[in-house]
Amino acid sequence: MKSDFVSTDGPNVRLSVRLQPRASRSEIREVAGSELRVNVKAPPVDGKANEALEKLRAKQLDVPRSHVSIIRGKSSHSKVVAIAGQTAEQIKQRLLN
Repeated sequence: MKSDFVSTDGPNVRLSVRLQPRASRSEIREVAGSELRVNVKAPPVDGKANEALEKLRAKQLDVPRSHVSIIRGKSSHSKVVAIAGQTAEQIKQRLLN
């Protein structure tokens, strides 16, 4: 499985994510190309889908929610998420296993 979706930017790790709102359940799906596909139940209204993505990432990676933020693509399906407090290898292992 490819893992081009993870990169390092100083103290943060960046994830390239393809978000699908209004899914039947919130879950991490698979890596497609250079993006990690993620489904969330929340609708793309008033930032609810973005908030659901941040909560799902924090829970999956076992980091405080304040360590997860969307830094690009807040109104797009393709997003870049910054994660503090983890290494790229830790993130890959937790997301792909």
